[in-house]
Amino acid sequence: MGSMTKGANLPMTAPSVRAVLRWRSGPGVPDVDVSALLLTDEGRVRSDADFVFYNQPRDASGSIGYEGQTVEGAMTTGVLRVDLAAVDADISSVVIAASAGGGTFADVPELALTLLDAGGTALALFEITGATTETAFVVGELYRRGGGWKFRAVGQGYAAGLAGLATDYGISVAEESDSASAATGRVSPATSDVVAKPAPPRTPAPAQTPAPQQTPPPPQFPAPPQSPAAAPPWPPRPPDVPAPPMRPTPMPPWPAVPSPFRR
Repeated sequence: MGSMTKGANLPMTAPSVRAVLRWRSGPGVPDVDVSALLLTDEGRVRSDADFVFYNQPRDASGSIGYEGQTVEGAMTTGVLRVDLAAVDADISSVVIAASAGGGTFADVPELALTLLDAGGTALALFEITGATTETAFVVGELYRRGGGWKFRAVGQGYAAGLAGLATDYGISVAEESDSASAATGRVSPATSDVVAKPAPPRTPAPAQTPAPQQTPPPPQFPAPPQSPAAAPPWPPRPPDVPAPPMRPTPMPPWPAVPSPFRR
């Protein structure tokens, strides 16, 4: 079995595999933790329960488990067990990640991931080289394809550390408050540090004060006297009809008087 190159993929026919991350430990070498993220078709976790690591060693279904670290001579290994046949149907891929505490992956020599079947036979080997300032890595990915599973060698680093990696996959990261982790320099994705933040509580709207109702005045008994109607003017005014024109009264004829001057 040859070493896989970055971006290469390989079919996985075994129903269960063990992902073994190996590196050479020693003075000045950061501590390395291996973890797994269960992703849906959208490339994101369903909740923080889909993050498997040493403080949360199993997912809800029990198909993925963290089996701890072992030291053999100068080599240290961190192991994940993945039961591919039991992974939830709505999970389309399992990301295998690593984080370094107290340094970068440039200071981690001989970093490599090996996939083994249940009998211990090596199925895939991916050696990670060329790391610089990265403090977290997506090492590889087990993903569904055509009714089966395949493995892809990814090798994508994050200078922002585990917080940057987790945020990319939908996990909200709070500031680390674990004093034990701070003392050891270990990057801890503990449940107290990597959590889905709840939505802020809604502030209830202020209660509306109903407007005071106007009370109608009580009826008055007896009823107030009504104002009398205005009296017509006195004396009455003549009608607005023009008076007929005045005509002179004819005088009776004068009697005939004989003039004394007439002869």
